[in-house]
Amino acid sequence: MAFKLEKKLLSRISVWAERYVKEQKFAGLSIMVKQAGQEVFFNAVGQLDIESGKPFARDTVARIYSMTKPITALALMTLVEKGYLSLNTPVSAFLPEFTNCHALIPKAKSMEQTFACQPPTLHQLLTHTSGLSYSFNKSLVSDAMKKRNIDFSPDSGTLADQCKSVATLPLAFQPGEKWEYSVGIDIIGRVIEVVTGQNLGEFLMQQVFEPLEIKETSFSVKPNQQRRFASLYTPFTSDPMYLGQHADDNSTLHAIDNTLGSPFLEPTLHSGGGGLVGTIDDYMKFAECLRRNGQGPNEKIISKSTAKFMLANHLQGDIASLGTTSFAEQPMDGVGFSLAGAVIIDPALSTVPGSIGDFSWGGIASTFFWVDPINHLSVVMFTQLAPSSSYPVRAELKALVHGALS
Repeated sequence: MAFKLEKKLLSRISVWAERYVKEQKFAGLSIMVKQAGQEVFFNAVGQLDIESGKPFARDTVARIYSMTKPITALALMTLVEKGYLSLNTPVSAFLPEFTNCHALIPKAKSMEQTFACQPPTLHQLLTHTSGLSYSFNKSLVSDAMKKRNIDFSPDSGTLADQCKSVATLPLAFQPGEKWEYSVGIDIIGRVIEVVTGQNLGEFLMQQVFEPLEIKETSFSVKPNQQRRFASLYTPFTSDPMYLGQHADDNSTLHAIDNTLGSPFLEPTLHSGGGGLVGTIDDYMKFAECLRRNGQGPNEKIISKSTAKFMLANHLQGDIASLGTTSFAEQPMDGVGFSLAGAVIIDPALSTVPGSIGDFSWGGIASTFFWVDPINHLSVVMFTQLAPSSSYPVRAELKALVHGALS
């Protein structure tokens, strides 16, 4: 049974957001809540850039980083529906550089301790069970990625070349054995390019953005968006992209990217795992498409059946059962993983208020969204603070919204 949101209780979110800005934990943020397709709450507070004093507003353009991943996954599923590929296909069928894969032996001490293994499948790339990693994880492979600048940033060459660089490294484990947050969706983006003959930005525009009437989201900040482009901040003087850092009460905001020379102004690489920038209204349109099982305002992006398959848990249990040690700020117990993001299988085990079937994901700049199919909710939060583990805002926001359900 669905519960209805009480607008009076939703006002707590504004107080909470204002406190984060007043305490200089965030420069600015915005939050939007819809129930059954109707907007029931919106609030923006603070600044998009402290130096200029410009307000963080509804039309602020932000880096969504890993919230790009569900969009790329949806794009891939349009190809699956049309019979262009199967999820069980090895990635080497599209990217031959992955043909001769090797994985590190368990408890390897060096990158040379490997054994031959099968290339990961598209399904394993989507579910982060491929053996690939991220440079901010803690492993031999992660260290090698960091040393070689394999991070799929907007200014890191071409998508094709970054994929080839990844393929020169061994996998962290044999595909299918574990769950580890990775660049797998970036590889999926390159597969889309190979299959369609289009660059990823063009394909997303045609297959996702135009049908959903998403007009201000892309892989680059356009000239008419630059005055609305939020600066990116961190509370740390160390690596701002290292997940697992938790800020203390004495933290201050340090700007690490703005419109002056930002790699998002003229990107050379379209990162399907983390390269999009856009507005909160645009992302809500995408979230609503997921809540409505693939239905856009005028047409279906994918069928209801395919959408339910995409958003279901594709692991044998929860993430914690696969022994992962990466991505520490995201709950692992009671949380499974779909083809596009986290899915709640036991809210009590997750320790965060929610519903069975909640689908969610966030970005390293602390953006976050979730879709609750039981209570017909879509919630999106935009801000620009890295890393996303700095403060427990995702759990707090979910508690605030659930506290308004009655």
